[in-house]
Amino acid sequence: MGPMDIVFLVFLIVAALGTGLYFLNKWAMKKMDQQQSLISKTRTVVNIFVIDKKRDKVTNVNLPKAAMEQMPKTAKLMKMYFVQAKIGAQIMTLMCDKKVFEVLPVRKSVKVGLAGIYIVDMPGMKSEKQMKEERKAKEAAKKGDVPEKKNPLSFIKNIKK
Repeated sequence: MGPMDIVFLVFLIVAALGTGLYFLNKWAMKKMDQQQSLISKTRTVVNIFVIDKKRDKVTNVNLPKAAMEQMPKTAKLMKMYFVQAKIGAQIMTLMCDKKVFEVLPVRKSVKVGLAGIYIVDMPGMKSEKQMKEERKAKEAAKKGDVPEKKNPLSFIKNIKK
């Protein structure tokens, strides 16, 4: 077995892995599209009062039995985002999307997009970047360093000088 044979075998193994990953990705994307269409069909806007939120394993959280039975085994091992909320007169544990989990306020009443027991979105939700900019502006206002608003014609004043 010469060096060219070893290079050929390595190339063959890499090509087989690449092909396998390509088809696995294609299958996963198709499945994800089906799930997203199902979520968008069943999504409703609901007013909830958020009691608590945490990141934990499914086995440590109080989820309904029907939801636990439908969970894949791999999902039971992963940590997920959960929100304990009061919907009407009922207190429930809901699963949450990561981007919503980060901006969801605790001990406040908010409107959320709910699909079954999954919080999909929050109408009027701001991105993390927008939240950081607002925090910086509030801190600057507290210190008294209010930045000047940019005037679109301010460059003309600089030219005349």
